[in-house]
Amino acid sequence: MTEPKAKKVDLRKELKHLYNPSAKEVSVVDVPEMNFLMVDGEGDPNTSEWYGQAVEALYAVSYALKFMVKKGDAGVDYAVMPLDGLWWADDMSRFSTSDKDAWKWTMMIMQPEFVTVEQFEEAKGQTEKKKVSLTALASMGFEAFREGRAAQILHVGPFADEGPNIEKIHRFIEELGHERTGKHHEIYLSDPRRTAPERLKTVIRQPFE
Repeated sequence: MTEPKAKKVDLRKELKHLYNPSAKEVSVVDVPEMNFLMVDGEGDPNTSEWYGQAVEALYAVSYALKFMVKKGDAGVDYAVMPLDGLWWADDMSRFSTSDKDAWKWTMMIMQPEFVTVEQFEEAKGQTEKKKVSLTALASMGFEAFREGRAAQILHVGPFADEGPNIEKIHRFIEELGHERTGKHHEIYLSDPRRTAPERLKTVIRQPFE
């Protein structure tokens, strides 16, 4: 007897308004509460060993969950969602590309609503047994995060060239008569290890009130 085929779910298509903004103009979205795997850290992501550990751990557990859900009672097959990053500094006047050592961050990957805390703990435990040197696993959490109303734009190109698009979002919010809240948010739609810098696609998002 053959096993029933897993039901395929395309989360990025279902949430197209959140993951496929225009690269030409700023748009406003209302981001609902969603569940994420999260790891906190600080410092320059280009030189921080902990940053590399955090990203590796997030992907390892996300893939473990994906295969667990596909083989489980739910029988749902979905693609692992892209990496998100929340970025800030205690003194936001120091939050600039020239002072990355002052950065604080939360790296995270969104999980489908049918993934449970119990499944997360099981997947995390399995991954810890396989990757004992990945110490960031111990610091990973499974948390709900609601961003609310935010302005966003798609940046195409190197991370170092994001400045004009970040300024464009900030100016857009100011012209609406609102104030920025929360943290600078980026969603990395491309894998920088496999994508030329000029073709990288990054959603840049800023919540406001």
